[in-house]
Amino acid sequence: MDISRPEFRKKKRARLLALGGGALLLLILASITLARLKAAAPSVTRSSLWIDDVRRGELVVDVSGPGSLIPKEMRWIVSQSDARVDRIVARAGAVVQPDTIILECSDADLLQQLAASKAQLESARDALAEAELRLKDEERDQRVALSSARADYEGAQAEVDAKRPLAAQGIVPALEFRRSELSAEALKVKMEAIDERLKNFSATIPVRIGAERAQVEQMRGAFDRRSEQVAALHVRAGIDGVVQEIMVEEGQRVGSGMNLARVARPNDLQAQLQIPESQAHYVQIGQTVAVDTHNGMAKGHVKRIDPVVQGGIVRVDVDIDGALPSGVRSDLAVDGTIEIQRLRDVIYTGRPAFIQPNSMGTMFRITGDGEANRVQVELGSGSTKSVAILSGLRPGDRVILSDTSAWNKYPSLRLNN
Repeated sequence: MDISRPEFRKKKRARLLALGGGALLLLILASITLARLKAAAPSVTRSSLWIDDVRRGELVVDVSGPGSLIPKEMRWIVSQSDARVDRIVARAGAVVQPDTIILECSDADLLQQLAASKAQLESARDALAEAELRLKDEERDQRVALSSARADYEGAQAEVDAKRPLAAQGIVPALEFRRSELSAEALKVKMEAIDERLKNFSATIPVRIGAERAQVEQMRGAFDRRSEQVAALHVRAGIDGVVQEIMVEEGQRVGSGMNLARVARPNDLQAQLQIPESQAHYVQIGQTVAVDTHNGMAKGHVKRIDPVVQGGIVRVDVDIDGALPSGVRSDLAVDGTIEIQRLRDVIYTGRPAFIQPNSMGTMFRITGDGEANRVQVELGSGSTKSVAILSGLRPGDRVILSDTSAWNKYPSLRLNN
């Protein structure tokens, strides 16, 4: 029969507990050790990175943006009245002169209005001529009446003068002489009244004639306006250039003020760039601009800066200095780079993809043993392709400019060839 040995079970249990405790202690020590170990540097293929040198020299600070070539002189042709488009004479691309007809339009109501305006103008002219004749006749009649009154007065006064010595001698009765004096005085008053009436009438003649002439001018203005509208039914280019766009179709009804066509001078172009509003405050009138037409480069300068921000961009007009590359045309897409300033004797490198100018950040600096270590850098002013280094790097250093956000938790990288 088996004999129970309790002391053996106690020893066995103690041995198992000791082994378990030791294993647990080793596990804790290993975890602490692993936690204190640094993460192994990841390996990155050198050819997949954008690497640049840190240099000392002149840095050109610039801003850039896309844009297009637009004509300096462009004419929008608008409808002068309601009309119907009968025929498109010159389509987009046609070379035109100021008198070249682009569209032929018609409007029966406008022709009727022209005829009515002409009749009203002729009636006003007739009324003016009739008023001038009538007023001259009336003035002449009053002058005749004044002459007759003056003759009557002077005759009566001569009779008074002749009777005065006779009356004094008693040859002419005093009563008769007095009657002659009264008659002369009455004729004088009549003459003066007619003279005053003539002066007043003569003074009103220019006013009356002026009113009639004003009516004529009003009718002439209406007639000229209708004549211009009828003439404008034959839509002309207005300038030497090329038809850029026809905005209507044959048979279409158009309203007054509606855009019909666009004509521009194709050989006199300027660039219009779209600069982000965050960079637009650096741009000033007169700054040098390099315009890439994708078929050659052209130089220019900033001519105008739009004061309004539209959709996060500011439009900047650039005058081209000299000739544009051959083959360019209106509405061609271009890229423009505006030179803001030149910084002399500065430390700079290529512009990193993950740090903005005038800010602090970290970059990987390449060492001679095939490693890249993270360093703190301070960036200054930047351009489209380069940025100034204020601290953290020296000339001769090589740095990674690619986006390294995927390795933010690593202090270094291993570079493989």
